[in-house]
Amino acid sequence: MSVPRVKRRFTVDEYHRMVQAGILSEDDRVELIEGEIIEMVPIGSRHAACVNRLNRLLSRAGDRAILSVQNPIRLSAHSEPQPDLALLLPRQDFYVSGHPGPEDVLLVIEVSETSGGPDREVKIPLYGRAGIREAWLIDLEGEVLEVYRRPSSEGYGEVRSFRRGERISPEAFPDLTLSV
Repeated sequence: MSVPRVKRRFTVDEYHRMVQAGILSEDDRVELIEGEIIEMVPIGSRHAACVNRLNRLLSRAGDRAILSVQNPIRLSAHSEPQPDLALLLPRQDFYVSGHPGPEDVLLVIEVSETSGGPDREVKIPLYGRAGIREAWLIDLEGEVLEVYRRPSSEGYGEVRSFRRGERISPEAFPDLTLSV
């Protein structure tokens, strides 16, 4: 006789209490995705260099946005991913009162050193369902930037791919043009 397996989903509040209790530490490379605590892949040198380059380029948004690097975004009661980069609406308290929510996010960026599978199949649709207006997936292996716009309950209604040398601007900042 087999015992039925039941998965227990955690809430963001329970996830934070695990940190407070010392079960998880701030140094653990984990994020909460749809109630599951997911271990994040170690960051390789190409991934880190891409994030650093984007940090430098997107900081040109200046006071019009807060550039958040590998920090949590609270999407729902059961999801708090840590995207590689996010452009947030400016707030005087810099979100000290709580992690930003979907309504605070102008752009979220995930960098994938491999094929982008989990980011493309799990996180990008999650961002769309949460209502984040724009998401970028940088697939370093495939040398492509995928731009997701028009969020919906299904994910994103618009997906475009850009290759090396093409130019792109975040919807929130059309004057901030980046070369892929």
